[in-house]
Order: sequence, then structure tokens, then C-alpha cells
Amino acid sequence: MKVVITALSLIVILGSLSGCGYNTMQAQEEAVFAAWADVEAAYQRRADLIPNLVEVVKGYAKYEGDTLIAVTEARSKVGSVKLSKEMLSDPQAFDKFQQAQGQLGGALSRLLVVVEKYPDLKANQSFLDLQNQIEGTENRINVARVRYNKVVQEFNTSIRTFPNSLTNSILLHLARKEPFKADEGARVAPKVKF
Repeated sequence: MKVVITALSLIVILGSLSGCGYNTMQAQEEAVFAAWADVEAAYQRRADLIPNLVEVVKGYAKYEGDTLIAVTEARSKVGSVKLSKEMLSDPQAFDKFQQAQGQLGGALSRLLVVVEKYPDLKANQSFLDLQNQIEGTENRINVARVRYNKVVQEFNTSIRTFPNSLTNSILLHLARKEPFKADEGARVAPKVKF
């Protein structure tokens, strides 16, 4: 009888462990880290393209130097702000990273306005190719951010719902991850003046 009770107890314990969410939360956190790596790869692609774009523009535009300097400075700031996967739970570090990326995006927007002001720049095929690469890269960054936010939402929901919340508070102690948020002033459309 004692053996039967022990066997039944073991079956109940093992059955309850399969529903505790331990493995699920681990897998979801790894998905967050993988999605973050995709975001970083998209940002790296953009950072790699900027020097080439600046060099082409410099060759064809001797005016609007301030815009080119702003792009170069914003790119260097982006290079100096790193966000490791361990820091994804730190709202201040995440905001600092997002601000640096926002500054680079703003500088690139100003650079594209220069193109509109000076049609001779648009005639250069190399510049057009790089412009298309930047546009594609910005789209990739957006897609990577959306995917990242989706897995962060799934992870954050998982660690906060029962029974996973119980398992997390007792065993794992996993912290909520930070999603991307809109930049300050993103609701206001930028004004382009010539």
C-alpha cells in the first residue's frame, strides 16, 4: 500500500511540474534574447551603411555640411551606446539606447531632405542605391522591433500569469523585459521646409 501511495504521489508531482511553466518561461526568455539579436543586427546593418552614404554624399555635396556632421555624430553615439541582453530589463539603459537610435534616424531624415533640395544628388546612381539600402534597412529595423515587442509581450504575460507567476517567483526570478516605445514627439509629423 505504501508503494502505491508513493507511486501515486510521484505521478501527481511530476504531472504538476509539467504544468508549472518552467520550461516555457525559459524558452520564451531565449526567444526575447534571439529577437533582440535580430534588432541589433538590423541596427548594425544601418551603422555599416552610414559611412558609405556619407562618403558618397560628401563627394557630390559641398553644402549642407552640418547635416553630414550630424549624421556622423549620431552614428558615433549609436556605436557608443550598447545594450546587452542582461540590460533588457533596465528601463533607463533601454531608453538611452532608443534615444541614440532616434537621433541617428533623425539625422538620416535630415540628410534625405538635403537630397530633395539638391536634385543633382539624386541623379547619382550610387547615392540612389545607398538611399534604397537605408530605406530597406529602416524597414528591417521596424520589422525586428515589432517582432521583438511581440516576444517581449508573450514573455512578460507568461511570467505574470498563473501558474507561471508562482514558478517564476519561487524558482526563476525572471524580470520583465522592456519593449520598444515611440520616441518623444513621434505623434507629431515632422515638417519639411525648403
